[in-house]
Amino acid sequence: MSDVAALQQERNELFRAVHNSKIPKRVPISISIPFEAVAQFGGLDIVQAQWQPEIVAEAADRLCELIFSDTCPFFGSMRFPSFYQILDSQSFVMGSNGFIQHPEVTGMLPEDYDYLIEKPYDCLLERVIPRQYKALDLKDPVKMALTLTKSYLAYREDMGAAAPIIGMLTEKYGYSTIGGSFGGFTSAPFDFLADQLRGFKGISMDIRRIPEKVAAACEALYPIVFKQGLPANPSIYAPVMFPLHMPTFMREKDFARLWWPTFKRLVDEYASLGVRTQIFCEDDWTRYLDYLYELPTNTVMIFEYGDLRQVKDKLGKKHIITGLYPMTMLARESKEKCLDKAKEIIDVLAPGGKYIFQFDKQPLNAQDINIENYRAVVEYVRDNAVYSNPGEVYGLEFNPADYKAEQRRSFESKYFTVWEEFKARNPAVSEHGKEKLQNLEEILFQYLMYLLI
Repeated sequence: MSDVAALQQERNELFRAVHNSKIPKRVPISISIPFEAVAQFGGLDIVQAQWQPEIVAEAADRLCELIFSDTCPFFGSMRFPSFYQILDSQSFVMGSNGFIQHPEVTGMLPEDYDYLIEKPYDCLLERVIPRQYKALDLKDPVKMALTLTKSYLAYREDMGAAAPIIGMLTEKYGYSTIGGSFGGFTSAPFDFLADQLRGFKGISMDIRRIPEKVAAACEALYPIVFKQGLPANPSIYAPVMFPLHMPTFMREKDFARLWWPTFKRLVDEYASLGVRTQIFCEDDWTRYLDYLYELPTNTVMIFEYGDLRQVKDKLGKKHIITGLYPMTMLARESKEKCLDKAKEIIDVLAPGGKYIFQFDKQPLNAQDINIENYRAVVEYVRDNAVYSNPGEVYGLEFNPADYKAEQRRSFESKYFTVWEEFKARNPAVSEHGKEKLQNLEEILFQYLMYLLI
């Protein structure tokens, strides 16, 4: 076995241990630097790089040489301008600084609630997406079809450009093939409703004026976000990722009544299938720690803010904790203060395991990173966050049998064809085409819903 292959195997074992409630040899480190910052690091023009993603390969390689991580620091991007600009996107637009921005938008009007509740997928395709993407003009179906096709081809090409780079770097540097990977990506039902459908202002009014319709809408959207995130091949090492947006802006009683029920049911249903979840608790979730404890065992929780000791004491024996190291320190503080913070975090969060070192957020751009401080911190963690009792079981263990899937509304729409319907309309079609044709439906579904997250 080569040195790189042995290193990769060792790194995989670190993450396997954490996900199986065992203490690893040392704290695994998962660093993630976004596409734009990598392009800036390489001295590239951000706009050009976003239209030609393959040109960041050299910059990403140089970054990997400088910064230690057990997972590939470069992960590509979720937002490229090509397909958004082809679609004339209102919800994701290129700013003057070259960054894709998400302005406050409303894709669903209050009078659309009843239709959303009755036929959620139909409403999204017929009303919400055309409002958010002006090039999809329903009055010109030929142009709309051509535009949607071009946008998908651009999406597939640009998203696909990052995969070979990540694969090359993973093999070259022996990064973990399981740490930092996702099996799926979706939203909490309430967040899906709030982010692009109603917007922050709209949903804030709806909570007070029509809470019963908000609750019904979350139920209606449940099968869509469930389907969107469900991995094709479930694995405890590839969790479904949830960025959690609205709770810290809500009163707890509204959170408990409107936000939490469908989200909790969603992750429980995933757990019943053996699917883990990873949540990014944006902002400060201190007042919701008791709720978080109730999520399925070994949920990976990335915290932006919070009290270290309180998070560890409340959650550390059941869940996997990460985040909480303030990224902003790297740019403004001395190396000594950055290392002191790393020591403080390790001393509190590392004991017993169930901890992955990660910063509280990704850097927005290269100026947010002092490379020397960055290197010093992760190397300190690598060399000092070492366990004396690897292999021991710590805390609670995950068991899919502990969870059950409650009865839920099925996903149905005239715009999503299941094989039986296709076969009924085309009786001569071969059964050999079943998997391929159904997969095409899934691909299109995933792309259309991607436009709304």
